Amino acid sequence: MKSIIKDSLILFIITLIGGLCLGYVYDITKAPIAAQAEKSKNAAYEKVFITKDGSKLSTTFEELEQSTYPLDQFASVLDAAGMKGNSISNVVCAMDTNNKPVGLVLTVVSKEGYGGDIKFTVGILKDGTVNGISILSISETAGLGMKANTQDFQNQFSFKNVDKFKYTKTGATADNEIDALSGATITTNAMTNGVNSAIAAFDYIYANGAKTVGGVVIEQ
Repeated sequence: MKSIIKDSLILFIITLIGGLCLGYVYDITKAPIAAQAEKSKNAAYEKVFITKDGSKLSTTFEELEQSTYPLDQFASVLDAAGMKGNSISNVVCAMDTNNKPVGLVLTVVSKEGYGGDIKFTVGILKDGTVNGISILSISETAGLGMKANTQDFQNQFSFKNVDKFKYTKTGATADNEIDALSGATITTNAMTNGVNSAIAAFDYIYANGAKTVGGVVIEQ
């Protein structure tokens, strides 16, 4: 009996010490992990807000006030635009050095990919020009759909002000046309509809008004 109590007590002490150690490690690593996550997020935002020569248009990004643009409200907006299979998971405002809005970065989740969800950011200038896109996660077929994660494909959307993109298999001849990836029409469609979803959400925000958490009004 004494042996059982002794063993239980030892086990309890070991468990307690282990728990305290884990808590301590979590506390000292929490801040660095959060800082790195924030750095990575901002890097993704900056990537879609650069000029043609590679200069940064913005290095400061501010969250939008949730009460002015509830994310779940975008579902009906995208449904109306014919893009029910997509969602907007985040929106931030890109600011210039004078703390003035230069556009929005919208994070899109397309559920139309061949290999699963495709998550990417779309940077749109305040005049409606798609400045660039950057894929955050993708699991399409290597050599086919994965070519969506190349600059050659993504640059087709950059620096264009159109109401809506469409893809073609016969060679793009207009700003709103995207050359389809060979053997990966499903992926091409997912990316094209994803960018169109960002445009629809962007138009909705500017049409209905919004402001950042810092009180900056979003207007064209």
